[in-house]
Amino acid sequence: MKKLFFRWETALLAMLVVELVVFGLVNPRFLNIANLIYGTSDFVQIGIVALPLTLVIIAGGIDVSFASVIGLAAIVFGVATFYGVPLPLAIALALASGALCGLLNASIIHLSKIQPLVVTLGSLYLFQGTATVASGLVGAGGYEGIGNFPEAFNAFGYAEFLGLPAPLALFLALALVLVVLLHFTRFGRAVFLCGQSGNAARFAGIQVARVQTITYVVTGVSAAIAGLVMSAYFGSARVDLGSATLLPAVTAAVLGGASIYGGQGSILGTLIATFVIGYLQQGLQAAGVPSQISSALSGGLLVVAVALRQGSAILADFIAVARQKKQTRATITSGGE
Repeated sequence: MKKLFFRWETALLAMLVVELVVFGLVNPRFLNIANLIYGTSDFVQIGIVALPLTLVIIAGGIDVSFASVIGLAAIVFGVATFYGVPLPLAIALALASGALCGLLNASIIHLSKIQPLVVTLGSLYLFQGTATVASGLVGAGGYEGIGNFPEAFNAFGYAEFLGLPAPLALFLALALVLVVLLHFTRFGRAVFLCGQSGNAARFAGIQVARVQTITYVVTGVSAAIAGLVMSAYFGSARVDLGSATLLPAVTAAVLGGASIYGGQGSILGTLIATFVIGYLQQGLQAAGVPSQISSALSGGLLVVAVALRQGSAILADFIAVARQKKQTRATITSGGE
């Protein structure tokens, strides 16, 4: 019980509760259960990309290109439907484009040995440019949207599953799959080991490049899923669909417990952090705070999250050393008697 109390996820859950109470006092309508549940449709796409991004960070990498992959996958889907491609095939093409983006990132990183941040920052603009060119194929130049999707696809954005909005249910299902994958499988243990020490992982017989490549591909596919969800929700596919997800998704992963140095992280933590960030933005808007200020607070939250995680690690080491010294002195004393 004591161990559970001191877990980072417990602190995040307490932070979420305090946040809801504070905003509820400011604006009582904010705590309406229906508003809280259906309001997740405005930020659930952040979590859909933050969850697999956690895998990438734990494995010792980073990917900031997912923001453009969201738009690229949406445009691929839009172009496919524009030319009459059947809906299932159009969705498959969008998911495949996301997977290829992730595979391209991983291949360049491992072949060139360039820092992942540099590579994915470059691909961020590469994928954005590709999406812009692709949208021009159907006359949607610049950031114009591609619409007129099949009714069955648009309906998903507002559908319900077991009483929950379909996008939220999809997000929770993805979280469940990744929790099992990361914390209860051999692959998950390999992800942690790769982030803790690549050399140690290689000596243990783990193919580090393959493990990290899988994390990038999963992130690409998840970004494509987010692009499809947003296209269904807004009724159109645009190049800039994912532009507002970059900072919040990275913040959710880091606030959720993923160490920027690799080897540490939690899917459950990222799940809770997504709600913390999403409801923070909605609560500030309900309190009348301009969107520019709420965005700035998200950036500040990222800095605070990194500082808190680093500080908690230092404090944990200090407590462990102090406890060890205390035990040593007790052993010496009892031995002397």
